[in-house]
Amino acid sequence: MKDFDKRTIVITGGGGGIGGATARRFAALGGQVAVLDRDLDAARRTAEQITAEGGIARPYACDITDRGTVDAAIAAVEAELGPIQVLVNNAGWDIFRPFLQTSAEDWERLIAINLVGALHMHHAVLPLMVARKSGRVINIASDAARVGSSGEAVYAACKAGLVGLSKTLAREHARDGITFNVVCPGPTQTALFEDYKKGAGNAEKLQEAFRRSIPLGRIGDPEDLPGAITFFASDAASYVTGQVLSVSGGLSMVG
Repeated sequence: MKDFDKRTIVITGGGGGIGGATARRFAALGGQVAVLDRDLDAARRTAEQITAEGGIARPYACDITDRGTVDAAIAAVEAELGPIQVLVNNAGWDIFRPFLQTSAEDWERLIAINLVGALHMHHAVLPLMVARKSGRVINIASDAARVGSSGEAVYAACKAGLVGLSKTLAREHARDGITFNVVCPGPTQTALFEDYKKGAGNAEKLQEAFRRSIPLGRIGDPEDLPGAITFFASDAASYVTGQVLSVSGGLSMVG
C-alpha cells in the first residue's frame, strides 16, 4: 500500500515548477491529486503527465484571489475525487524591486496572491477537514519570510504572515486532528525565479551570487521540495504541527 493511497490532495499553483513536482510525487505515492492553477493549460499539462505515468490527477482552473472560483474548484474536487485530506498552498508571485520603487498596485497584487489567496483556500477547505476531524495543511512560504530578502519586502511580509497564520491555525485546530506546517524554499529554478532575476537587471550576476551564498553550492531544483512537503502530509508527521522547515541548501539556518 502506498503512503497516500486513495487520499485526495489539493495543490495550488500545481502547473508550475514546485507545484508540478509536488503533484507528481504525491501521485507516485498513490494520491489522487487535484492540480489547481490560474493557468488551466499548465494544470492540464501536469495532470496529463501524471495520468500518462499511471497516476490519478485532475486539473482545475482556480484563481486563488477570487473566492468564488476557489469555492467552485473545491466543490468540484470533492465531487470528483472525494474528501480532501491534504491541502498544499503553493501558488505565489513575486517581483524583485526595492520597496521604495514599488507601488500600491504592486502591493495589492502581491498581497492578493501570496496572502489573501491562501486565506481563501484555508477558509474553503478547513470546514470540510473540521467536520471529518482530520487533515494536513502544508503552506509554502519562503526563506525570505525567515531572514528577509532585499528587493522582496512585501513578498517577505506576506510569506511571514503565512508562517504566523500556520502557527495560529495549528493551535486553533489541534483538537480537530488537523496539522499545519510550513516549507520555506530558498532560491529555486522555477519560472518565478526567472522573472525575479529579470527584475534585478543582471540575471546572471544575481544567479551566481545566490549560488555562492548557498553552502551546498547550487540553486535549488523543484524536485528538492516534494520530500519535505510529502513528509508533513504523511502519517509519519502525525505528531508534528506548527513547524517551519527551510529547504534551501543551507542558505538560512534557523534554530
